[in-house]
Amino acid sequence: MVVRVVVVDRQPLFRRQLEESLPAVTDGGVRVVAGTDLAANAALLVRRHQPDVVLLDLELAAPGALAALTAVRRVQPRLPVLALVRSHAEHRPLVEALAAGASGVLLKTRAPAELAPSLLAASAGVAPAPRSACPALTDAEQHLWALIAGGASTSQIARELHVSERTVKRLTARLLRTLGAANRTEAAALAGRAGMLDGSARPEATIPTPRPAAVPSLPRPPR
Repeated sequence: MVVRVVVVDRQPLFRRQLEESLPAVTDGGVRVVAGTDLAANAALLVRRHQPDVVLLDLELAAPGALAALTAVRRVQPRLPVLALVRSHAEHRPLVEALAAGASGVLLKTRAPAELAPSLLAASAGVAPAPRSACPALTDAEQHLWALIAGGASTSQIARELHVSERTVKRLTARLLRTLGAANRTEAAALAGRAGMLDGSARPEATIPTPRPAAVPSLPRPPR
């Protein structure tokens, strides 16, 4: 089976490199069937060529990558769309793409031979969402994000991190700003899309679930 790819990227040289290199490094298993630098043409190419995967540059000119992603989703809601970024430090575009329905994130700086396994996996329904695809947060911020996504309360997080609840609120507010999330619920949704809820992203320590207080047994009534 040949994995058919549509590349929506503003750089002709990058598109040409993928067209020439992907078949070579996969023994013909991955092939670029169409490419464009116009966001407005993305859905048209998907409808025309019926690809297995779409590679989408997040730096497309107006109407932009998010508009292209939305249009592609209307044509094929389940089609894997992998966002292309130059750096994981590009926080806001990355998070917005994941929130809009991107299946995963890939670095454009990776060689075609390194991109190919992700394309093959995405076509099989396993979109790349490793921890490295999350915004470039510190380990402490990643830990806090995972705790929030797991539904931990402020007091539980404070106990887990050995800090005050006031500090947790301050750190949470800063994390939400970094993610571009309006609240904890939105941050949790973004965490799911970014792969923060897989085993590798969960905190090592678990938060104890409060147990109900023991209820003393009552004496049995006389028979």
